[in-house]
Amino acid sequence: MNRQDNKERKLEKLFGSSEAGRSETDQEFMDILQGFLFGEVSCVGSLDDHMRELVTITTLTTIQAFPQLKAHVKAGLNAGCQPVEIRETVYQCAPFIGFPKTLNAIEVMNEVFRENGIKLPLPDQRTVTEEDRYKKGLEIQAPVYGTEIKERYTWLPGDFAEAVPRYLTEICFGDFSTREGLDGKTRELLTVIILAAMGGAEVQVKSHVYGALKVGNTKEEIVCALVQAAGYMGIPRLFNALNVSRELLDKDAEEM
Repeated sequence: MNRQDNKERKLEKLFGSSEAGRSETDQEFMDILQGFLFGEVSCVGSLDDHMRELVTITTLTTIQAFPQLKAHVKAGLNAGCQPVEIRETVYQCAPFIGFPKTLNAIEVMNEVFRENGIKLPLPDQRTVTEEDRYKKGLEIQAPVYGTEIKERYTWLPGDFAEAVPRYLTEICFGDFSTREGLDGKTRELLTVIILAAMGGAEVQVKSHVYGALKVGNTKEEIVCALVQAAGYMGIPRLFNALNVSRELLDKDAEEM
């Protein structure tokens, strides 16, 4: 199947029409965009359309590309993503891009859900309480990342030496990673994409590539997800993520 055939097949599946996205003024640009994203990138590698749409939704949330996010929330539903999976994918971005940007994306997502007759609010996915959110967060964090952050920031003044590492454990791992709706392997893979799409977070990209490998993602899956995101976040951010992670992605996960 050639690039044109691939593109038409993907557009039909994801958007309901092989003519989706046609432009009266800039069809030349759309031909380049769709040929690359849907004729090539989406047809290379092991990730299925379901996972590719979660990666794309993650990227578009991170870069705040709302018209495209709206289209891909619908595409995610067409690719078999459950509404709860899409919601958890958007929620997962909050500790990294901040709560206001995540709220913006939630509003777009919910608009699509309403348009498609999906009853809101979606089922609650919380598994922690005020009393155990730190403990349960640490149970996820420590086996993968140890106590590195806590040890690294002992130099902070006053209460912050204890508070800053605790916030990481409670928010990132306690409030979000413990939630149902996405498994831990998927959450770590999507975290790599969030950090790569942000730009300027290469230290954290490398750390979470390590984490993604440790919880069961393969090198190929991580590279495939990053390449899937490239057309949305930009080629330089793809290369930044690949370059900073090369020593990890050159090894088998078992060697981590």
